[in-house]
Amino acid sequence: MFIENLEKEILPFLPNLMEHLLTVLKSSPSMRAKELAISALGAAALAAKEGLVPYFPEVMDHFKVYLTAVDNEDMRKLQIQTIDTLGVLARSVGDETFLPLCKECIQFGINLLENADDPDVRRYVYSLFAAVSNLMKGEMGTYLAKIVHYMLLSVKSNEGVTPHFKEEAEQVAIFNDGDFQDEEDIGDDDEEDDDNNKIEGISVENSYLDEKEDACTSLGELAVNCGTVFLPYLETSYTEVVSLMEFPAPGVKKGAISSLSQFCLCVFQVFTETQSAETQAALSSMMPTVVQKLLEVVKTDMDRTTVMAAVDALHDMLEKIGEPVLRETGSADAILTTVKEIFTHKLACQDQEDEDDDEAQAEYDGMLIESAGDVLPVMARLLGGQQFLPFFSSFLTDLLKRLKETSSTSEKSFAVGTLAETIEACGPTSVAFVETLYPVFVRMIREEDDEVRSNAVYALGVLAMYGGEKMQVLYKDILKMLFDILNKETNGRVIDNIAAASCRLIMANQDQVPLEHVVPVIVQCLPLKEDMEEWTTIFTCLLQLYSQGSEHVIKLVPQILKLIASLLGSDTIKQDIQQLLVQFVQTVASAYPAVFTEVKASIGPEQANKLDMCVAMVAGSPTG
Repeated sequence: MFIENLEKEILPFLPNLMEHLLTVLKSSPSMRAKELAISALGAAALAAKEGLVPYFPEVMDHFKVYLTAVDNEDMRKLQIQTIDTLGVLARSVGDETFLPLCKECIQFGINLLENADDPDVRRYVYSLFAAVSNLMKGEMGTYLAKIVHYMLLSVKSNEGVTPHFKEEAEQVAIFNDGDFQDEEDIGDDDEEDDDNNKIEGISVENSYLDEKEDACTSLGELAVNCGTVFLPYLETSYTEVVSLMEFPAPGVKKGAISSLSQFCLCVFQVFTETQSAETQAALSSMMPTVVQKLLEVVKTDMDRTTVMAAVDALHDMLEKIGEPVLRETGSADAILTTVKEIFTHKLACQDQEDEDDDEAQAEYDGMLIESAGDVLPVMARLLGGQQFLPFFSSFLTDLLKRLKETSSTSEKSFAVGTLAETIEACGPTSVAFVETLYPVFVRMIREEDDEVRSNAVYALGVLAMYGGEKMQVLYKDILKMLFDILNKETNGRVIDNIAAASCRLIMANQDQVPLEHVVPVIVQCLPLKEDMEEWTTIFTCLLQLYSQGSEHVIKLVPQILKLIASLLGSDTIKQDIQQLLVQFVQTVASAYPAVFTEVKASIGPEQANKLDMCVAMVAGSPTG
């Protein structure tokens, strides 16, 4: 449903929407209408999140009826949709609201599984358990034996599998929606008995495939969220899920891919906390197998979405586990070679001449290349700029091909963004590419598309920061270009990136920047509108100048202080930056008490109280 993408924009419409949905649940005689209302309620929760809390008690009153009263098939469908939406609510409305219900949800789910003969009931209960594990974490340990038992039954189950014999060959439908590329012969060799040798293929009902997939993904999520208490079930879960990497249905294979990467993350998290030899050994054993299987899927699987899932899983491991992935597997060259093959269309899934829908496949191919592009800056950061340099030179050609005048907007945005992130990861070694990339980024900041323009401004900023003297002699030209754009710019993200790019120039070499002109412009661009990641860049720069006693920042202390008061305690600022802001407030209160008092008098009592809390704190940051 489109409303789940509205995020906070749904809030003005939420009262009317919820009134209508609750009226349907309360008084509609149609089970189908109620089922759709419950689904819409889940979509609204994804968008509104804590905004749904005022309606939560009434929603749960209705849900408790639908979860327990199952007298016929229509009520069964209503129960299944309610379980699904209950999982969505667990992920959306916040810990304080849903946590008191978690144990009740788990016990209800276990009771259902003890008698469930419907694969849809089982799969949505598994998803509910996974959602609840985000809240309960290690406290789920008491229930894991039963939960994992049922999930593994689904992982191993052959329920819903129907063999088709050769005399029935004309009636065989192998996996609806193309889940199998070819018919699967389940006769292993000549030693199979005569009956098995007559098997033409098998089919499996989609609902059982969905159950198997959701059991896999839920196991992985449980492992990551529960941590240490999941370890007793890890080896068995890992062994069973690994076997599904050969399963012919794409959905099931994607579930296995997700789960295996999460098992590795689970073990790494526990090792980080405990430094135990046992978890170190488990990690050393698991990761080479998982990485090898992921790379094998990328190279050989014919389904693009499965390949994309494998690339994303690999990226997730590299991002969250980091250098141990490369150290334990020795796979740096293999990973980058595979990424290169994706860029140059050399994978099995990219070499299909008989594709029915060329446009759809081209879209999937573009998404696959973007997933591969996400791996590059992570690898650059892990290997270090100097070691990554030869690889960057190789990929540079592939990325520049996507920055031609005739390239699509999505290609340009992807290529510029990937180049920018990779430059930032490589650091000062990026100076080698200044002559090639500077004119490209200058051209891209004049693009009509907002996203391309925003990415190009970001790219220009990071190239200026790490491009050494080659870029510093161009600072005057760069600032003129950026401020010319700013004078007519209306897109919030572009404005955010102009402010951040200006900060990067200052941090690289403030002597080359006319601070008296640039610092006021930066502050005028605040608060950030869209690119909240750049708060780190903005405040690192401003606080650096303040600590140096820069008069150009000191003049703007009242404006900066008001800004900080509005941001403290919000989730838009990372914790380490919040700490810096607290320290800034404390130093201002000490060095400029009159200014501090004047600012407090000019803002609301809640924000003034935040400033006072900063002064009173020894360490930490306010959360209110």
